[in-house]
Amino acid sequence: MYIIIDPSEAVSTTPKYQPGQVGMDVDGKIYKYLQYVEGTAAVDGVVGEVAYYYEDSGPIDFKVSSDLSDCTGEVGAGVIQVTMSDLEYAWLQIKGPATLSIALTAGADGDSLTPTGAGDGTLDVATAAHTDHICAQAIDASAKIICCDFPF
Repeated sequence: MYIIIDPSEAVSTTPKYQPGQVGMDVDGKIYKYLQYVEGTAAVDGVVGEVAYYYEDSGPIDFKVSSDLSDCTGEVGAGVIQVTMSDLEYAWLQIKGPATLSIALTAGADGDSLTPTGAGDGTLDVATAAHTDHICAQAIDASAKIICCDFPF
């Protein structure tokens, strides 16, 4: 059972929900409540960017960044729904169709997508299915529409 949430709810510097909490919007898309870290690039998370689990801790501490160089595990976390600054909490989309703000690094409709080889805030085509973390499928690559399948 999911709690019903508004993914556009304002960000917060203190958690309003338990980090890692999963919720659903009225359209049936699934979201996860996570904390954003700006990382070494010191950049905010932007609506429509892909975030990745931060550093080696992965999903254990519920911290994410759109700066892929700080995310050594290259595990996708979700699509950012509101602009996020350092150490702010918000909902990231993890399941269902989403439109990215940055074009895919490469790919065509139907391709499996991964953070491995991608630029910051986006995804790339999975080339090594047994080792790449596949977290989405390209629905319409030219329009930046994906189907999210990020981990719970």
